[in-house]
Amino acid sequence: MDVPARLRYSRNHEWIDDTAEPAAVGITAFAAAALGDIIYAELPEPGTHLSVGEVCGEVESTKSVAELYMPVSGEIVATNEAVVADPDLIGTDPYGAGWLVRVRLTDAPALMTADEYRAYLADADTAGAA
Repeated sequence: MDVPARLRYSRNHEWIDDTAEPAAVGITAFAAAALGDIIYAELPEPGTHLSVGEVCGEVESTKSVAELYMPVSGEIVATNEAVVADPDLIGTDPYGAGWLVRVRLTDAPALMTADEYRAYLADADTAGAA
Protein backbone atom coordinates (compact mmCIF):
# COMPACT_ATOMS: atom_id res chain seq x y z
CA MET A 1 0.00 0.00 0.00
CA ASP A 2 1.38 3.38 -1.03
CA VAL A 3 1.99 5.66 1.98
CA PRO A 4 4.10 8.67 0.93
CA ALA A 5 6.63 9.71 3.59
CA ARG A 6 6.12 13.46 3.00
CA LEU A 7 2.48 13.39 4.16
CA ARG A 8 0.79 13.14 7.58
CA TYR A 9 -2.22 10.92 8.25
CA SER A 10 -5.39 10.81 10.36
CA ARG A 11 -7.07 7.77 11.89
CA ASN A 12 -9.99 8.41 9.49
CA HIS A 13 -7.61 7.74 6.55
CA GLU A 14 -7.19 11.32 5.36
CA TRP A 15 -3.80 12.69 4.43
CA ILE A 16 -2.48 16.24 4.55
CA ASP A 17 0.46 17.82 2.77
CA ASP A 18 1.30 20.85 4.87
CA THR A 19 4.65 21.50 3.21
CA ALA A 20 2.96 24.13 1.02
CA GLU A 21 0.53 26.94 1.79
CA PRO A 22 -2.33 26.29 1.45
CA ALA A 23 -2.10 22.67 2.56
CA ALA A 24 -3.63 19.90 0.45
CA VAL A 25 -5.98 17.26 1.92
CA GLY A 26 -7.17 13.98 0.45
CA ILE A 27 -8.03 10.41 1.36
CA THR A 28 -5.44 7.65 1.49
CA ALA A 29 -4.95 4.87 -1.02
CA PHE A 30 -6.20 2.48 1.68
CA ALA A 31 -9.50 4.40 2.00
CA ALA A 32 -9.87 4.72 -1.77
CA ALA A 33 -9.29 0.97 -2.22
CA ALA A 34 -11.80 0.17 0.52
CA LEU A 35 -14.42 2.33 -1.21
CA GLY A 36 -13.92 0.75 -4.62
CA ASP A 37 -15.04 2.60 -7.74
CA ILE A 38 -15.82 6.16 -6.65
CA ILE A 39 -18.67 7.63 -8.66
CA TYR A 40 -19.50 10.90 -6.87
CA ALA A 41 -17.69 13.49 -4.75
CA GLU A 42 -19.21 16.41 -2.85
CA LEU A 43 -16.73 18.94 -1.47
CA PRO A 44 -17.14 22.10 0.66
CA GLU A 45 -17.34 25.55 -0.84
CA PRO A 46 -14.23 27.74 -0.72
CA GLY A 47 -14.50 30.16 2.20
CA THR A 48 -15.94 27.49 4.50
CA HIS A 49 -14.28 27.33 7.94
CA LEU A 50 -14.05 23.83 9.40
CA SER A 51 -12.63 22.38 12.59
CA VAL A 52 -10.79 19.12 13.14
CA GLY A 53 -13.19 16.19 12.80
CA GLU A 54 -16.00 18.09 11.07
CA VAL A 55 -17.61 16.56 8.01
CA CYS A 56 -16.24 18.32 4.94
CA GLY A 57 -17.83 16.33 2.17
CA GLU A 58 -18.94 12.98 0.92
CA VAL A 59 -17.84 10.37 -1.57
CA GLU A 60 -20.07 7.71 -3.06
CA SER A 61 -18.81 4.49 -4.54
CA THR A 62 -20.39 1.44 -6.03
CA LYS A 63 -20.04 -0.11 -2.53
CA SER A 64 -21.10 2.67 -0.15
CA VAL A 65 -21.31 6.34 0.77
CA ALA A 66 -18.64 7.77 3.09
CA GLU A 67 -18.36 11.11 4.80
CA LEU A 68 -15.07 13.00 4.60
CA TYR A 69 -13.64 14.45 7.82
CA MET A 70 -11.25 17.38 8.20
CA PRO A 71 -7.95 16.25 9.71
CA VAL A 72 -7.08 19.89 10.54
CA SER A 73 -8.85 23.18 11.23
CA GLY A 74 -8.88 26.03 8.76
CA GLU A 75 -10.48 27.78 5.85
CA ILE A 76 -11.15 25.95 2.61
CA VAL A 77 -9.46 28.06 -0.06
CA ALA A 78 -9.93 25.70 -3.03
CA THR A 79 -11.66 22.49 -3.98
CA ASN A 80 -10.52 20.09 -6.64
CA GLU A 81 -13.09 20.56 -9.40
CA ALA A 82 -11.35 17.87 -11.47
CA VAL A 83 -12.34 15.33 -8.78
CA VAL A 84 -15.94 16.53 -8.80
CA ALA A 85 -16.03 16.13 -12.60
CA ASP A 86 -14.14 12.80 -12.51
CA PRO A 87 -14.39 11.17 -9.03
CA ASP A 88 -12.37 8.19 -10.30
CA LEU A 89 -9.25 10.38 -9.83
CA ILE A 90 -9.56 9.80 -6.06
CA GLY A 91 -8.97 6.08 -6.56
CA THR A 92 -6.48 6.22 -9.40
CA ASP A 93 -4.23 8.99 -8.00
CA PRO A 94 -5.17 9.61 -4.33
CA TYR A 95 -1.95 11.49 -3.47
CA GLY A 96 -1.73 13.49 -6.70
CA ALA A 97 -4.58 14.53 -9.00
CA GLY A 98 -7.07 13.07 -6.48
CA TRP A 99 -6.49 15.71 -3.77
CA LEU A 100 -9.79 17.05 -2.41
CA VAL A 101 -9.34 20.49 -0.85
CA ARG A 102 -6.69 23.09 -0.11
CA VAL A 103 -6.92 24.63 3.32
CA ARG A 104 -5.34 27.60 5.09
CA LEU A 105 -4.53 26.06 8.46
CA THR A 106 -5.60 27.57 11.76
CA ASP A 107 -4.88 24.42 13.79
CA ALA A 108 -3.10 21.23 12.92
CA PRO A 109 -3.21 18.53 15.57
CA ALA A 110 -0.56 15.87 15.85
CA LEU A 111 -1.15 13.51 12.95
CA MET A 112 0.59 10.25 12.16
CA THR A 113 3.78 10.02 10.17
CA ALA A 114 3.91 7.56 7.27
CA ASP A 115 5.58 4.93 9.48
CA GLU A 116 2.98 5.42 12.22
CA TYR A 117 0.16 5.17 9.65
CA ARG A 118 1.60 1.92 8.24
CA ALA A 119 1.73 0.53 11.79
CA TYR A 120 -1.86 1.72 12.37
CA LEU A 121 -3.01 -0.11 9.22
CA ALA A 122 -1.13 -3.25 10.24
CA ASP A 123 -2.64 -3.17 13.74
CA ALA A 124 -6.13 -2.61 12.31
CA ASP A 125 -5.61 -5.45 9.84
CA THR A 126 -4.51 -7.72 12.68
CA ALA A 127 -7.57 -6.71 14.69
CA GLY A 128 -9.79 -7.27 11.66
CA ALA A 129 -11.00 -3.72 11.12
CA ALA A 130 -9.42 -0.58 9.72
